[in-house]
Amino acid sequence: MTPRGKGDAAPPGGGGAARFAEHEVKALLRERGIAVPRGVTAVSSAGVAAAAVGLTPPLVLKAHGPGLTHKSDAGAVRLGLTGPVEAARAATGMLAALAGHGLLPDGFLVEEQAAPGVELIVGVVRDPSFGPVLLAGLGGIWTEVMRDTALRLCPVSEAGVRRMLASLRAAPLLHGYRGRPAVDVEALTGLLLAIGGAGGLWEELELGEFELNPVIASEKGVIAVDARYLPAATRATGPTGPADVTRSTGSGDPTGDAGPAHPTGPTGRPGQAQDFTALFEPRAVAVVGASASRPNFGNMFLGFYRATGVPLVAVHPEASEIDGVPAVPSLADADVDYALVAVPAERCAEVVRQAAGVAFVQVMSGGFGEAGASGLEAGLVGAAREAGTRLLGPNCMGVYSPRGGQTFIGGEPGPPGHVALISQSGGLAGEVVRVGERRGLAFSRVATVGNSADVTPAELLGWLGGDEQTSVVGMYLEDPRDGRALFEALLALRGRLPVVLLVGGRSGQGRRAAASHTGGMVGDGRVWRALADQTGAVLVGSQDDLIGTLCFFRSHASRIVPSRTGPTGVLVIGPSGGASVLAADAFDAAGLSLAELPRGAREALAALGAGAPGTSPANPLEIPVGPRGRPGLAGEAVAAILAHRPYPDVVAHVNVQSFFTFGTSADPLHAYARALAQAQRDLPGTRITLVTRNGDCAPPGVEDEVRAIVSEAGIPVYRSMEAAAVAVAAAARFTRGA
Repeated sequence: MTPRGKGDAAPPGGGGAARFAEHEVKALLRERGIAVPRGVTAVSSAGVAAAAVGLTPPLVLKAHGPGLTHKSDAGAVRLGLTGPVEAARAATGMLAALAGHGLLPDGFLVEEQAAPGVELIVGVVRDPSFGPVLLAGLGGIWTEVMRDTALRLCPVSEAGVRRMLASLRAAPLLHGYRGRPAVDVEALTGLLLAIGGAGGLWEELELGEFELNPVIASEKGVIAVDARYLPAATRATGPTGPADVTRSTGSGDPTGDAGPAHPTGPTGRPGQAQDFTALFEPRAVAVVGASASRPNFGNMFLGFYRATGVPLVAVHPEASEIDGVPAVPSLADADVDYALVAVPAERCAEVVRQAAGVAFVQVMSGGFGEAGASGLEAGLVGAAREAGTRLLGPNCMGVYSPRGGQTFIGGEPGPPGHVALISQSGGLAGEVVRVGERRGLAFSRVATVGNSADVTPAELLGWLGGDEQTSVVGMYLEDPRDGRALFEALLALRGRLPVVLLVGGRSGQGRRAAASHTGGMVGDGRVWRALADQTGAVLVGSQDDLIGTLCFFRSHASRIVPSRTGPTGVLVIGPSGGASVLAADAFDAAGLSLAELPRGAREALAALGAGAPGTSPANPLEIPVGPRGRPGLAGEAVAAILAHRPYPDVVAHVNVQSFFTFGTSADPLHAYARALAQAQRDLPGTRITLVTRNGDCAPPGVEDEVRAIVSEAGIPVYRSMEAAAVAVAAAARFTRGA
């Protein structure tokens, strides 16, 4: 918006001005029904007294103009003025003081001072990946000191706003504290929705930055005391080219005007989604870059593909065959759905231009946006557009799909399954696949996307949401490239398809590493937490937790049913009081409740001999488990408890070392595993998880056999309480829709 004159509020979105006076921003707030103090403006200190006649003291005086964005720091605010005359004297003194610092105000704002209350901050900023983000929290002088704020991607819902407020450490202040009255939470919720909800002010602002600080909340309502709006002066430019800048589209769509190479799909028909079947199940594959004389990455991939049996052709300007694979002189001569390009970066665009008729081209080569060569990357995308093909990468390893003969991993492919993975790191994807397969995972579709110059993670995720072969999706991201589209894709899948997110680069050091790896630049790590909360996605903090959570969702796929009204709580059962105490801490840290045992179950447990001698049974329940224990006791105890109270999750733990203290036979441990597996079959509505503590004390192969026994019944296995707690909590959040 552009000021039309002193004191006039102008419509937003029309001028690209560098700044707006506070009274102009408050005029915009009034139009939205947001309360602001009564006030007047004056262009000089001499005019302050006359302008302020009619205002009710105490008064507040503020100067506005260049260099006065942070008025308090500049000495451009005076509070508690007794009337117009004192306000005029204060303006004269303020003018002289500011002049001494080389500052010349455009004018003054005089307002009635708001009554005290809880001071909050409300703002909207533009995240470089996800666009407009609403911020709310403790404001005033506490903003920088306490840093107690919550974030949500716009638009927010009423339920989302209430969760924001409830998550604040200062939340008790809103509901009455030490005799103070509760604030009008309904009015505060309404203000946040007016700013960040559907149809809210965020849709009109050219961010920049928008901040109300403080907003004073009391039992009588809320009032925006200070307001600041800094529009985006120019398009932001990121490490790989112009970043998406949120602009008003007239329809409330915040996606901006930057997007992937094929925003409407290769056909150009608006709204038509890309079909990625041929990416994962190609009729035939071409490899460009294999050498007839000096083996390289291209030759390595020829070997990988020969092992899968997919129809294969090499592309070489002179050779008729390479490593036993027939060769053609140009990609234009290859009748394939998928081409892998492994040539130097400067030659990639030339090769991609030959790909007319090839559905997908993967560029393995690096040296593009991640190395600062954004122009080279843009040329590559342009070449894909010219050829009418879709580009995977650059700087990526490719695709893995045992069902379709796709691979970027040496050795025999694993069995086809129902776990999908989208990763910006090829190396990490390979580790997740191989470690995951060893732990019982079987994959449907794995795509590494590298710099995501064309095909984006959001686009792939949207397609996987309709893929009958996929029941859970893992994602490793450093920069979503199209964060708003990812947000919308996750929202569309909420409650239908579990999505587990591992995000690299959420710390300062991680962001620097991501910039050099895939050119990724991610913002505040809290934005990712907000994304997960709003969409129901699961955010994990390590590769092991990503694998572990995927294992949980896959093992218990038939038992994970979204329900906001179903039973909650976790039952933990196993030996050792100390381990049980630590288990309680681990599950508490994961946000899970170990609900008390039902009274009716205690007699049954006593009859079974469950519980520590001389104590009343509790949760965690301590039972004897070991070479001399009864293998079926854990299952019997669980059944006795569930007869009186449903627990959606049961975590059984054993000390593997104790089974081998007096011998080397694994039979007692295997007997325990078989009994636990039978308990899971007998309790199809309960999710049983096994933790094998101190598993490295077992002879070689024993843990694998235990895992195999319980996996047949759909029980996932973890080596620590902490790992199990992360996975159990992930499923609990998914089923509760939060």
